[in-house]
Amino acid sequence: MANLHSTLLGISSPNPFWLASAPPTDKKINVLRAFEAGWGGVVWKTLGDQVKNVSSRYAAINYGNQRVMGLNNIELISDRPLDINLKEIREVMKEFPDRAMVVSLMANTTRKDWHDLVKRVQDNGCHGLELNFGCPHGMTERGMGAAVGQDPAIAKMVVEWVMEVAEVPVLTKLTPNVHSVVPIAKATLEAGTNGFALINTIQSLMGVDLDTFLPYPDVGGHTAFGGYCGPAVKPIALKMLTTLGMDKTTANTPISGIGGVTTWRDAVEFMLLGAGNVQVCTAVMKYGFRIINDLCSGMSNWMDEKGFVSTSEFVGLSIPKVTDWEELDLNFHIVANINQDKCIHCGLCYITCEDASHQAISLEKGNPYNTYSIKEEECVGCNLCKLVCPVSDCITMLEQRKGAEPMNWKEFQRLGLPLNEH
Repeated sequence: MANLHSTLLGISSPNPFWLASAPPTDKKINVLRAFEAGWGGVVWKTLGDQVKNVSSRYAAINYGNQRVMGLNNIELISDRPLDINLKEIREVMKEFPDRAMVVSLMANTTRKDWHDLVKRVQDNGCHGLELNFGCPHGMTERGMGAAVGQDPAIAKMVVEWVMEVAEVPVLTKLTPNVHSVVPIAKATLEAGTNGFALINTIQSLMGVDLDTFLPYPDVGGHTAFGGYCGPAVKPIALKMLTTLGMDKTTANTPISGIGGVTTWRDAVEFMLLGAGNVQVCTAVMKYGFRIINDLCSGMSNWMDEKGFVSTSEFVGLSIPKVTDWEELDLNFHIVANINQDKCIHCGLCYITCEDASHQAISLEKGNPYNTYSIKEEECVGCNLCKLVCPVSDCITMLEQRKGAEPMNWKEFQRLGLPLNEH
């Protein structure tokens, strides 16, 4: 039987699913309900100088029948007094001593402010700290949040201050609002951070009401750039996560993965690409705490099927399969194949290939329906027809290698082969 018990930076939890620093982790009542439902840990919503939040705060992108495909928020850190938060953290830990309690922090960019905040929070008994270097809105003009996480020198300086007094493990939460997370990660690693959490939200503007001309969300006739999260950001999060696993300097550093985790499959993908555990936010804001049941049962069943006993056995297994484009095998070739027994004759594959790809599907008009087939000599194996086909496994991709031995771009150039003949 699979054992979902997880340990990150020595912080133990009964499963690898933590709630991310966000509205669901802002109060004792929320966190108690989460732990009662079965969540393995939480990152308490960011603490620092008390702030004032606005109304409204959220906007969403819907796609087809999928509501909240992406969520934008302009909410700041906790707007509740620090003393109340610390009191509630102690009370929650007393009731659930087996769950991970990590606290997110954001202070003014001075050694004293960071020292004071770290000491107060860790003396309260938490298991770890998460440094919020990623908030893309409402704090950057104060020299905080992403303003720290976008500058390696400042990020390194702040982490050094934190590590001077930290007595519990420290995760540095990285902003995605940079060309690459690697330079910031390296700088904070040099400063002594114990691990990373990524990604934080992506700076965004969700849209405009075409009747009032007001961008979303509307705060008395104006809006501000916010932080984008939810299922739509998952591919970006996976890319940034994987780059840390591919870099020699950061490759073995523990990571808590964040960014669009909605299902157990998402969580497994994050962990295969290097995350030791995952944090969830938007999915809980949409579906509630009870999704933890599906997350745990799904991962457990998958682990049993694959023969994994512990989650640590599959962390990072997919990283070696990611490489530079120049290293890919140019002799590997696939072509599409349409299963006529499954085809519903909708013509989507033909339309997309004809208008946006390589005109590799032939149309034979008929009565009562048209028939579609692949022109193998024209098919480049782009996958587009398979991706748009509404029927599972109707279109499959079959391997037809062009050469017996692998050949990458560097070898191709070295041999001086003509592009149009290969």
